[in-house]
Amino acid sequence: MLGVVEGFAVVLIIVAVGYAAAAFRLGGGKDPKPALTAVIYYITNPALMFILLAEAPVQQVLGTLAPAALATTAVCGLLYAVIAKVFLRRSGADTAIGAMSASYVNAGNIGLPIALYAVGSATPVVSVLVAQLLIAAPAYIALFTFTAGRQARARERLAAGPGALAAPIRRRSPRTVLKAVLVPFANPVTAGTVAGLTVALTGADLPTVVWEPLSLLGHASVPLLLLVFGMSLYGQRPLADGSVRADILTATMLKVVAAPLVGYAVARWIFGLEGEALFGAVVMSALPTAQNVYLFANQFGMKAVIARDVVFLTSFLSFPVILLVAFWLA
Repeated sequence: MLGVVEGFAVVLIIVAVGYAAAAFRLGGGKDPKPALTAVIYYITNPALMFILLAEAPVQQVLGTLAPAALATTAVCGLLYAVIAKVFLRRSGADTAIGAMSASYVNAGNIGLPIALYAVGSATPVVSVLVAQLLIAAPAYIALFTFTAGRQARARERLAAGPGALAAPIRRRSPRTVLKAVLVPFANPVTAGTVAGLTVALTGADLPTVVWEPLSLLGHASVPLLLLVFGMSLYGQRPLADGSVRADILTATMLKVVAAPLVGYAVARWIFGLEGEALFGAVVMSALPTAQNVYLFANQFGMKAVIARDVVFLTSFLSFPVILLVAFWLA
């Protein structure tokens, strides 16, 4: 229990520093978030993924923990998709971004300190990262590519007039399809993850002159991410957009209430986890939504407000939930 409080205290203090930096406009009023985000995306986050996976117990991660995390992600995403399509009557694009908001956890920057302080091991975080970065994220990005393309073609046909609406839809070329499949894997974080997993599987021993710089850069990722997140919170007004309020509340409730229950059911009754492994799996499933969902929504021209508000709300609501999990299982 004390470890959970300490972990969240560390996270909240650094987030508060970032919020204060934005509020007082440090740096002469210039927005440092784009530059910091680029440094995190291209340098520190890939290094972090590499060092975490290179030292991970691969058999435990790949054998039970990562499949359990992936199953939890899939169930929560499907639950949201059913609600969004059946009850909210949302489009494919809005359903896709809501499903990722309800299922994709913030393991990289909030999950790591929580795991280290509460569980005492980074293994649960590594398991979630493997499941999300190598399978869940590419699947969602492929879905976003498809739905965003459909939206763009529909807008073009609508703008062209009634005659264009009756015209046949152009089929995608094999090159376009291949690009949509490969794009999710062509990013630095996935490359760092694959490289770290390769080192772990082969048992390679990197020289100190290579490992130490990577370790220093990787450990810089968490505080930088938390600072940027704190800066992004300044001036936000959650639930201000009434047209997607139901989407935001649905994804938030699934993330903070349903996800831990699904995580427990999957880990305990399907994969037979107990003790520290079970506790770590449930804590990871109770983490808030990752900021990456907001970045993906912006990149693909979707309703980023859904992801932004879910990230904001779950970042605060997940704290009491994880405390309850600790009281229940620890």
